[in-house]
Amino acid sequence: MNRVQGTWLSLALLIMVAAGLATPAPAQDVGSPDPEALEKAYPGRPYSPYAGGAVPNRVFWGDTHLHTSYSMDAGAFGNRLGPEEAYRFARGDEVESTTAGPARLARPLDFLVVADHSDNMGFFPDLFAGDPAILADPTGKEWYEKIQEGEGMEVAIQIIDSFSRGTFPEKLMYWPDGKMYRSTWEKTIAAAEKYNDPGVFTAFIGYEWTSQVPPGQNLHRVVIYRDGADKASQTVPATTYPPQGSTDPEYLWKRLQDFEDTTGGDVLAIAHNGNLSNGLMFPEINPVTKSPLTEEYARTRSKWEPLYEVTQIKGDGEAHPFLSPNDEFADFGTWDKGNLNLSEAKTNEMLQYEYGRSALLLGMRLGQKLGTNPYKFGMIGSTDSHTSLATADDDNFFGKHSGSEPGPDRMHHPFAKFGDSTIYGWETLASGYAAVWASENTRAALFDAMERRETYATTGPRMLVRFFGGWDFEAADARTRQPAVVGYRKGVPMGGDLNAAPAGAAPTFLVAALKDPIGANLDRIQVVKGWVDGSGGLQEKVYDVAVSDGRTIGSDGRCKTPVGSTVDVENATWSNSIGATELITVWKDPAFDPSLNAFYYLRVLEIPTPRWTAYDVKYFGLKDVPDEIPMVTQERAYTSPIWYTP
Repeated sequence: MNRVQGTWLSLALLIMVAAGLATPAPAQDVGSPDPEALEKAYPGRPYSPYAGGAVPNRVFWGDTHLHTSYSMDAGAFGNRLGPEEAYRFARGDEVESTTAGPARLARPLDFLVVADHSDNMGFFPDLFAGDPAILADPTGKEWYEKIQEGEGMEVAIQIIDSFSRGTFPEKLMYWPDGKMYRSTWEKTIAAAEKYNDPGVFTAFIGYEWTSQVPPGQNLHRVVIYRDGADKASQTVPATTYPPQGSTDPEYLWKRLQDFEDTTGGDVLAIAHNGNLSNGLMFPEINPVTKSPLTEEYARTRSKWEPLYEVTQIKGDGEAHPFLSPNDEFADFGTWDKGNLNLSEAKTNEMLQYEYGRSALLLGMRLGQKLGTNPYKFGMIGSTDSHTSLATADDDNFFGKHSGSEPGPDRMHHPFAKFGDSTIYGWETLASGYAAVWASENTRAALFDAMERRETYATTGPRMLVRFFGGWDFEAADARTRQPAVVGYRKGVPMGGDLNAAPAGAAPTFLVAALKDPIGANLDRIQVVKGWVDGSGGLQEKVYDVAVSDGRTIGSDGRCKTPVGSTVDVENATWSNSIGATELITVWKDPAFDPSLNAFYYLRVLEIPTPRWTAYDVKYFGLKDVPDEIPMVTQERAYTSPIWYTP
């Protein structure tokens, strides 16, 4: 291990300079550490900068959005692996995939949320097993017989279509108050309890509330419990199918409030795939009432949804080139053809209400009007895989569902098709993971970190990223080799807030990234700034703040020289002969106006590497692959923002 690696390994274990505290913060305290209180608790600096435990000192990797055979669509598409196989795979065990042989992660994950769809949870395993109650219904019998004859894909499409249209046979519905539904929920909870191993591997209890507003606008949320079986088992998940459910997000939030009021538990929700909502994910007009958003809506959404899943298999949701024409990295994994089922085409007018960056901007403006920012969220990534396999690495990508697991034709399979509009298999992304800065690998510590938004998203690689904002960081702080120590002492971490700018001061930011130990070198670190101007206009600018290979950053804050590429597509490999193993700097906003609301977040880019499609071409010996299929990608990370409020 060289000096750079050693000091950065220390970074992942660092705590504040005032560490030495005898008592860690209470488990329920999800706020940022108070520097004054920490200084009083220990007036001197101990010799060991790692002593104490007052602040988050490790990054933990996980997937907050994974489906198993308990999800109706996953089962219909062929998945035969349940929650137990999902947890075993995530913690590092080798499992047999449904169609493509043995599978194993290069490195175990630290935590996992099995988030099966709440509607009709557990129906498909019973259909596949030929449950007598299902076979007694003519439609159920027809579906079962087709599955036995190898026509499972046709059945999957019929099931999903009938559910979306509200024509799913009522006699086959697994209602939340029914015995079979409760049995499945109990099995889901039991699997999480079995594999939850505090300090080693965290298995969260959770589900996905799958709201789909006609004709197919995606408003899905993943719900995660901080609690164990004692509280989660007192209620059942919220569903969307009437009359026992609703597609209105405010219905979900009410159910979450009811859970906390009833059990004393703690729960949160994470929205995803605004890119498939056709303008409804981050609205200014309530999509249900058709009225302008209210203060109550803003306050309630902000309470329950501290995070947004900004990248996953169904496209990247950070930015769109139409909204950010001066950002050459905005067009990454873009899905903008239509809604979830492609039944309605996309228009440019919808886009600003669908992407993370534009939502952060809209949220600030709404916050000025309503008193609460409804879109003040942190960033995470997750897979949304329906294979029970949490794979986000390009060289180990098992696809969206069991029909798209590794095979020579999977690039050309339609993922979704409606009329003349098609999303093909090659358009799916091997993405993403959630990175959480916490003090220990437990449900409580990880959940609390999510609530305070000390998180970041990656498209798969496990680079370490630190981001602190304050008023008096200086260049020397980037040379301490202990950036977390000075970061917590002088400022707030990702997900935090800056207020009351000192007279004449501009915010300064300590930014640092270390490459994935077994991944690609780094190209650059960028600060993405958004602000609301004096007339209420939404503005953004991307700054290159640290770049590799001695390249220069111009007076406009941009590095015009690309990092280059070492990708050997034919052999699906690359060389780390370009780029940097680490990047660290202090950056000061050169255009700060203390009267204007603003946010700042980091985007960290790797050098180019082979995409999963290139690995498929090599493994299966594919020839004459169409030029439209990309073979190279540039993986990245997005941190939660730091907000400035006058």
